[in-house]
Order: sequence, then structure tokens, then C-alpha cells
Amino acid sequence: MLGYKFVKSSYSGGNSGQECVEVARNLPHAVALRDSKRAEGPVVTVAPAAWDAFTAELRRRP
Repeated sequence: MLGYKFVKSSYSGGNSGQECVEVARNLPHAVALRDSKRAEGPVVTVAPAAWDAFTAELRRRP
């Protein structure tokens, strides 16, 4: 998939088969997201700045 190297997000549940998001940050101009249960399925890409803002907001929430 375009050279993306996906890893499971630290926000994903620990049990296999549940709410697993994989994130690829290895390309300079895109962050890619996919559902680990559908590795061949759709991939959503966002700008690195958008991903950084999203994860910063998650860290601010209780």
C-alpha cells in the first residue's frame, strides 16, 4: 500500500478483533490510518499537522 508501514495505535484496545486502528507515519507528507481487521480495505490519509493536532487533543482529554 504505497509504502506505508502500519503499526497498531496505542489507543487501540488490547484484545484482538476489537477496535484496532493502525497508523503509518513513515512517509513525510501523509499519515495513513486503517482498520486492522480490514488490512486490504480503505485507507484514510491526513496531513501530519492534522494528525498531530488530533492526537494532542486526545492527550488533553481526561
